[in-house]
Amino acid sequence: MPNTQCPIPKTQLLLYLIPIIGFFPSLWTLYRGQGSREQLAISRLSITLAVTWLLGYLLLATGAATSDFFSLRLFILNSFLTSGYFLVSVWLILRLMQGKSGRLPGFTNLAERVFGKYLS
Repeated sequence: MPNTQCPIPKTQLLLYLIPIIGFFPSLWTLYRGQGSREQLAISRLSITLAVTWLLGYLLLATGAATSDFFSLRLFILNSFLTSGYFLVSVWLILRLMQGKSGRLPGFTNLAERVFGKYLS
């Protein structure tokens, strides 16, 4: 019987890690507080990655809009940040599909500290 229950949470975990879109089901899962430990951990990680990307994106875009000299460099950094966010998300999805851990050193600990006390 455990085989019939495994695909649904794994599919949910993969959904949580989709860049930008996965933020909303992750937030809903943490808001409800229901789910396995792994679902809650992946949800926290997904939200942390999305919020970090959004803050960096907004700061770099604001800096590029207000700066004359550094605008091109800040736009390039912004594209690297966005590409990195998408690549890390795809890498985590691939790791979960292989049955490996969905932990990300640094970000997982940050997610546990920040969102662990507010959303769980």
